[in-house]
Amino acid sequence: EELAQGLLALDPIRTLYGLELWRPLTAACFLGPPSIGWLMNAYYLFEYGSSLERGFGTAQHLLFLGIQIAFLSVCSAFFGQPFFAQSVITSMLHVLSRSMPNQQVKWLIFTVPYWTLPYGLMASDVLQAGSAAAALPHVMGILSGHLYFFHKNIWPKVGGEDWLFPPQFLSRKLDGAGGGDDRSKSKESISNALKARKKGRGKKLGGS
Repeated sequence: EELAQGLLALDPIRTLYGLELWRPLTAACFLGPPSIGWLMNAYYLFEYGSSLERGFGTAQHLLFLGIQIAFLSVCSAFFGQPFFAQSVITSMLHVLSRSMPNQQVKWLIFTVPYWTLPYGLMASDVLQAGSAAAALPHVMGILSGHLYFFHKNIWPKVGGEDWLFPPQFLSRKLDGAGGGDDRSKSKESISNALKARKKGRGKKLGGS
């Protein structure tokens, strides 16, 4: 197990000088040994990732993941974090929650605004671990997700340029003909997708 983790963990020296270029990708995907937490994280990764893909489109979602992996690789190297799958999950959740901040959702036994959910999961992990250090992956994910959300959704509204868009050939290949012709649609599509998935009562997240 230690040998496998050694091959998958983020190691800046071996990545840059040993050309072990798979390490950022495997560090973003490794969820730890099989456990209840592993199952929950796998569910979150699928749930939030598929929601973002439906909202953004496959090409834009692929760009989002690339930005997250690049930014989180730098942050993880700085803070000495060998894996950052939890940060990727939190970044997805942060973007979703920012898209519909006041939407009421059920988490465990509570009904909370969507924007509080990333912080609720962070608090839950801190309490379970009994250490404030458990908050670091979530903080990194929130910062990374907000970096994307700000430049994609907020900066263009105040007069800035939307530069976070995939090449048109990639959009045509993954999303169909004309997928890259109207980039502004991606700013509204995720909110529409979430509203279509969630009407009326809040959806229970994080429950068993």
